[in-house]
Amino acid sequence: MVGPSLSKEERTAANARLKIGFVALVAVSMGLMALQLDPSPAQLLGALLGGAVVGTVLLWFVLRTLRPMRP
Repeated sequence: MVGPSLSKEERTAANARLKIGFVALVAVSMGLMALQLDPSPAQLLGALLGGAVVGTVLLWFVLRTLRPMRP
């Protein structure tokens, strides 16, 4: 028999990294879109923070939607 390749702690850490990476990807994407409009530093920071908020809400929605499919 072959057991799981990751321990419970390793799986928890990997899930946390994936969640952080997902939110960061959305935030950086929004920041890059804002750069096309030549923003001031405050506007760029606002776009990055707004992207982080949108990414967090999107992550919450995806996790809530996929909850019934978990084992």
